[in-house]
Amino acid sequence: MPCRLNTPALAALHILLTSIACAYTPIVIKKVTSLGPQLTPDVIDVSRDGGYSALINGNSVWHYDDTECVDAEGSQLSFVSNTAAYATQPTKNVTTVTDFGVVSVGKEKDGSPKNAILADTTVGTGGWVPFQPDELEFNQQMNGKERVAIFYVDMKPQDPSKEYQGRGMILITITAPPSGPVATRQGDLIIPGTEVGFGGFTTLLGRRSTDSNSDKDDGDRDLYLLGVTNSGLQLARVGINDLNDFSKFTFWEPDNLKFTKTPPKRGLIENQQIYMPGTFSSGSVFFSPYFNTFIMVYFNKMVDSTFYIRYLDLKSPLTDDKVWISGGKHGKDIEAEDAEALVRYSWSAQQKLYASSPGKGGFNYAGSPHPEFFNRQYFPQSLYPDDTPTKQRFNDWYGSSLVSEDEAGSDGKYLLLSWTSQKVGGMDKGIYEIQLALVEFDDIPANPDATAPAPTTSSSKTFPTKATETMNPHDAVSSIFHKIKTGSASTLSTRPMFQLWAYAAVLLVLGMYIIGSTFLMR
Repeated sequence: MPCRLNTPALAALHILLTSIACAYTPIVIKKVTSLGPQLTPDVIDVSRDGGYSALINGNSVWHYDDTECVDAEGSQLSFVSNTAAYATQPTKNVTTVTDFGVVSVGKEKDGSPKNAILADTTVGTGGWVPFQPDELEFNQQMNGKERVAIFYVDMKPQDPSKEYQGRGMILITITAPPSGPVATRQGDLIIPGTEVGFGGFTTLLGRRSTDSNSDKDDGDRDLYLLGVTNSGLQLARVGINDLNDFSKFTFWEPDNLKFTKTPPKRGLIENQQIYMPGTFSSGSVFFSPYFNTFIMVYFNKMVDSTFYIRYLDLKSPLTDDKVWISGGKHGKDIEAEDAEALVRYSWSAQQKLYASSPGKGGFNYAGSPHPEFFNRQYFPQSLYPDDTPTKQRFNDWYGSSLVSEDEAGSDGKYLLLSWTSQKVGGMDKGIYEIQLALVEFDDIPANPDATAPAPTTSSSKTFPTKATETMNPHDAVSSIFHKIKTGSASTLSTRPMFQLWAYAAVLLVLGMYIIGSTFLMR
């Protein structure tokens, strides 16, 4: 039986010894297939970066950062700091997107149309995500000399001739009607730029902590938010009703294995004070029904264009807690809403997932996984109304033109990856595009020593690695954050289960998707 430890110091020693003693991992890569660039038939000459997605109303909504449209001669037609699109036919096709806000601005010399995204919108007005009045006024006054930009998170290669100053994290709601995705700002900054950008890496929806409630699920949920620092990832937790109130956040102290009200300083460098020490630039954490645990897929800051992967090792609990024991919650695995497991178990050592081919810029960036594809269990089972038959608690299968559900055999055995690559070199004149690849995981190998934990690096003790007919649970709820702002946890928990399910389903998507960063660029 793996030993359980009461102190972080003993946990670190245990992790070190098991890492040396055993090299088992359930994650084996069978094949990775390059799918080429994402196709944008509505706008032929478009340069964009970012590329993050979430499933809303049966639509795979893609969100991009800086987006520029040019004509055949390279002249700029439009430029905004963010745009959004739908996967055109997600149940079949994963490579083509449908853009919205496309405007005809004339004809090319050969008579073909010149189309541009938000061509009636200047960089000063933002783009898909609107600016606040003060931000808009600033951009109009600066007229391009300086600008406020709204990105999903700061993962761009930064031009050394420019200064990037983070203003903080904002919150938006997203609805996904047939006419196109709509983003609505929820006030000003929810996290100031002086703090860690919690949620900028990813956010997970979870049941309330086992420390704070009984085994009965009262419908309330917590959010677990991961933010990137120069030394790794930091973790915060907050109830869904308090997401827009930073004073209600609590913060994980890895050296004491508990949450505290004191936020960590952005400049911390001591590994024992960082949730996941290392180097991270982009990525996400999500529950994999194939591996039956949480998976982390990411790019580091080593500009090596490589995806890395870790799994939460349920054979390696951090303490002698009576609920979170070896094998999962009560020893019976975990579910997608058991996000509390992120602070109850160790993360595995880093593995190389896929080295993408660099573009003209010399390296790729903004690497991201898209687990809504090839996975009918994207939404947790508990988000469906209680009276939903078990056989209907699944979303559609997305990506069947590449891999059918029968061919896949299991949800999550295939994974779509995306990243930003430079098609044409140059910092100011560069042309950027979204590239895609399909990962096929191999069968999970048997653990030669089932009683021993897999090689792990504690979430508090990881060291940097160098170089190296269905029910639809995602109907739009456009007023969700108004209801969250004005309602308390107690009033929310007394509402009908169907409403709770709808709120949580939207927040599940939003937790992965809606928290973005604003920057002042000089």
